[in-house]
Amino acid sequence: MPDISEADAANELMRLARQIAHHDRLYHAQDAPEISDAEYDALVRRNAELEAAFPHLIRADSPSRKVGHEVAASPLSKVTHEVRMMSLDNAFSDEEVEEFVARVRRFLALPPEAAVAMTAEDKIDGLSCSLRYENGRLVRAATRGDGQVGEDVTANVAHIADIPQTLSGDAPAVFEIRGEVYMAKADFAALNAAQEEKGDRLFANPRNAAAGSLRQKDASVTASRPLRFLAHGWGAASHVPGATQFDVMQQIAAWGVPVSPLLVRCHSVEAMVEHYRSIGTQRPGLPYDIDGVVYKVDRLDWQERLGFVAKAPRWGLARKFPAERAETVIEAIDIQVGRTGKLTPVGRLRPVLVGGVTVTNVTLHNRDEIGRLGLRVGDRIVLQRAGDVIPQVVDNLTREEPREPYAFPDHCPECQSEAVAEEGEVDVRCTGGLICPAQRVERLRHFVSRAALDIEGLGEKTIVEFFSLGWLESPADIFRLHQRRQEIVGREGWKDKSVDNLLAAIEAKRSPDAARLLFGLGIRHVGAVTARDLMKRFTTLPTLRAVAEAAHSSPERGGEPPKGGGGHDETEHARAELLSIEGVGPVVVEALGDFFHEPHNVAVWDDLLSEVTPPDYIVETKASAVAGKTVVFTGKLETMSRDEAKAQAEALGARAAGSVSAKTDLVVAGPGAGSKLKQAAALGIEVIDEAAWAEIVKAAG
Repeated sequence: MPDISEADAANELMRLARQIAHHDRLYHAQDAPEISDAEYDALVRRNAELEAAFPHLIRADSPSRKVGHEVAASPLSKVTHEVRMMSLDNAFSDEEVEEFVARVRRFLALPPEAAVAMTAEDKIDGLSCSLRYENGRLVRAATRGDGQVGEDVTANVAHIADIPQTLSGDAPAVFEIRGEVYMAKADFAALNAAQEEKGDRLFANPRNAAAGSLRQKDASVTASRPLRFLAHGWGAASHVPGATQFDVMQQIAAWGVPVSPLLVRCHSVEAMVEHYRSIGTQRPGLPYDIDGVVYKVDRLDWQERLGFVAKAPRWGLARKFPAERAETVIEAIDIQVGRTGKLTPVGRLRPVLVGGVTVTNVTLHNRDEIGRLGLRVGDRIVLQRAGDVIPQVVDNLTREEPREPYAFPDHCPECQSEAVAEEGEVDVRCTGGLICPAQRVERLRHFVSRAALDIEGLGEKTIVEFFSLGWLESPADIFRLHQRRQEIVGREGWKDKSVDNLLAAIEAKRSPDAARLLFGLGIRHVGAVTARDLMKRFTTLPTLRAVAEAAHSSPERGGEPPKGGGGHDETEHARAELLSIEGVGPVVVEALGDFFHEPHNVAVWDDLLSEVTPPDYIVETKASAVAGKTVVFTGKLETMSRDEAKAQAEALGARAAGSVSAKTDLVVAGPGAGSKLKQAAALGIEVIDEAAWAEIVKAAG
């Protein structure tokens, strides 16, 4: 356990609880995991380490106390399990398996010579399900849910051939058989092929396909999917037909319910480890996906004595497999441009089967990752699907072959604007945000947002509609929409009045606030506060542009001397002038320079200013107690909007900042104030409420 303070441990436990709950919800309730099993296991393991080191900090919402996830809103009815469906603790090494057996010995106070038999079987990656039989007849089937409450899927499992409606032979009055609903690898491949042919959504992996197929309101959908079932235990029982885990599982098989053919009884740690390795060797050829081996104490009387911890039995353990791997070839590297301008390289692969899924693409993350692995087109790589979810490259087998290194583009493939990485960042971004096809909709949405030009009626849906018609390609096009009035009228959802209201809202912004316009352009690192600070200094947008262009022409950036022959001195003067503004640092200076250095951006800028005429930005300030100070508003403001509060601060000669720092002079806190309030207290910054702020405004009169 690394050296960590109690306060830091408490904070990390809070973050882990939220992270793990988020991923539990995606995995168990939505069948849409976004991280691999290995990454999830690392979070859980870290949480366990911290709780072991600081047991007094264990939270009420600790992941160690929860199983699965609560049942979300669903058309399926809820079922309360008579006996809770538990999960298992995980192990990742031979040593942890050995320690598990040692813990069992210590708990039961067994003498050294006493044998501890364990069952060992493959751990299927499916959806947990409990089947309740009464007098041998199936009366109810339920998913695990959060372990206490699951979903009723009785009608659905009636279509799974592996699940008998009536048990063979004599059965107890009540017996709940528990196991995994899964989809075989071949069936999964066939299902996805059919989905693709129909143009329907593809499933990420067999586990997701099984979960989505079982949790259907319409049982006929489940009937159309090739689901299977393997039993691995039991729940409520009026009578247990055996004294050992192994014997009861054999009885379940005799009743006609499938159990794993790889289930064995082991009498030593060595045998447990050997069976794990044997199953790992067989894993690629198994008809279904597995992610580990499960060990259980064989004697049921010992299981009863061992009992449970918060969410897992002391008598069971899951030994997880490392991610499956395969070799393939990178046939091409494509660059995708995201909505924020980030360039993401994607490797196009020679198709390869990994974990039951054919993988054809893999994200290469960024320029640095390509460099770290020395990746080039034609390289043979080792690929893994960590947790059978996310493909990733783990090794380059041909990096030593003499070929030219991959040249990461320095221009955007979508719009040919410059693509740059800022100092300290690994991501390369397109600088042509206003004209880049991959970014236009997001940039236009930002331009009309409440904090920018605030054009009522021009929401994302309308922007997407008009963009798809070719009517909106840049901010200036918004102010030319009046030319398309007749084309808009008559489109679905548009009447004369709604069109006139939209055009009137646009016309009202022909003389926009210069700071809002600057913020609306989406220049990286130029937020609303920074935009106001810049305009307070330079008053007009052309003046700001001239200074930004001059500051960009520094020799270390390889820039041209500024127009007018001022040379290096003028450049340094321009940079110094920008850097003297509160809240403007080198990152903002470079972002402004990069923006105006891109000809496409300048064209859009000039086009926009041909349609709008922002007045000079002059903030009339009053003498006040906060003049020259930095003020931060946090929490819910009840008598005014956040924008109005910031405008009041500026009118009083103060600077309205968005975050608390050592330079903050005053924090105005409303109900629900959180981390900013705590930070202010830690820094000894004065904190007042909204009523006290109103008195300051009133006094400035």
